[in-house]
Amino acid sequence: MRKPVIVAIDGPAGAGKSTIARSVARKLGFTYIDSGAMFRAIALWAMRANVDLDDLHKLEQLAREARIEFDGDSRVLLNGEDVTAEIREPEVSKAASKVSIAPGVRRALREEQRRIGSLQPVVMEGRDIGTVVFPDADVKIYLDADPEIRAGRRAQETGAAVSEIAREMEERDQRDRTRSEAPLTQAPDAEYIDSTELSPEEVEEAILRVVRARTSNGQGH
Repeated sequence: MRKPVIVAIDGPAGAGKSTIARSVARKLGFTYIDSGAMFRAIALWAMRANVDLDDLHKLEQLAREARIEFDGDSRVLLNGEDVTAEIREPEVSKAASKVSIAPGVRRALREEQRRIGSLQPVVMEGRDIGTVVFPDADVKIYLDADPEIRAGRRAQETGAAVSEIAREMEERDQRDRTRSEAPLTQAPDAEYIDSTELSPEEVEEAILRVVRARTSNGQGH
């Protein structure tokens, strides 16, 4: 029996992964999985439950008990509740950055991500999808952009000052690249795409070309 096709998109914050991955999934008719939303959901639950973000054991417990679902390509459900808007709040984003470096949380969510990917074709984006979650993914993309461009894009989304966003992104990139559990790095067999001077449509087309090439020449499962 053929395995579902997996498209893994990795890269630093602000590279445009979420928007592009959602769009690519829609074009392919695949399920879109926002791995970052999963960490944000755990962070939100931890904040609501007054769990210390340094309590690694408790955070792992929450991650293993959480029921995170994706309704269509836009809504995120935590234990049956729509938390799509709440997980995008700035304080949740900051908490999620801490939660995401907890090894137990990453292991728990990795199991869930693999379970989802075993059931249907998916486009999943994050920071360790092609290196750790799905090392045998059919298609691996590393999406990057100039740090200033990334900060500008995120500032446009959130309305925060570019300088503040740039500083937070630099800290986040450093944490992601140096953490002991599943650090952010480009997989050796990933296609590198720099989106600095590309429109979202051009990035999408570049990824779709890679998907067509990798899944039509026998590399797909």
